[in-house]
Amino acid sequence: MDVDAWKKLVEAGRRQKDTFFASHPQSPLSLRDRRAFQGLAYWPPDPEYRYEIEMNDHNEKQIVQIGDTGGRVRKLLRWGEFRFELAGQQCRLQAYKSDPHEEVLFIPFRDATSGKETYGAGRYLDLNPHEHLAKEGKWVLDLNAAYNPWCAYSEDYVCPFVPPENWLKAPVRAGEKNYPLKSAEQSR
Repeated sequence: MDVDAWKKLVEAGRRQKDTFFASHPQSPLSLRDRRAFQGLAYWPPDPEYRYEIEMNDHNEKQIVQIGDTGGRVRKLLRWGEFRFELAGQQCRLQAYKSDPHEEVLFIPFRDATSGKETYGAGRYLDLNPHEHLAKEGKWVLDLNAAYNPWCAYSEDYVCPFVPPENWLKAPVRAGEKNYPLKSAEQSR
């Protein structure tokens, strides 16, 4: 992996997301917030938070019930598990699918920064095999791509909560931070 090229890709994706949030009609931001929006807050891209690792497939895809911010319960299939080391701690993250035919893996997580430096309810990662499946069956698990769910920007959206099995004790100082305008509103 060419680190400089990777960093440029991460930064380009962030600029693209900022443009979408600032001007696209489907942005989760209110019109008032779009006028004040100056970009999302991120940690600088850090290759220490990028892993190329195997996913341990679960032989039995158990159904997990996860509550959401709208008070409903969603059913997800526990598809596999990623194991890695972060800040000297062994970590595990479960990957889920809402349907067995779906390709994208959904990885919600909380960590030691949740509610302080990052959105309190947690952040998400999406792994698409066309983009994130690397050589020899390894996945690119890049925590620099961690993003806030849309309910972090507006109460108009409903988002699944992070199941306790994906609560990390280690801090993940990578990816998206707290939404700057929301933090400013809450401190008033």
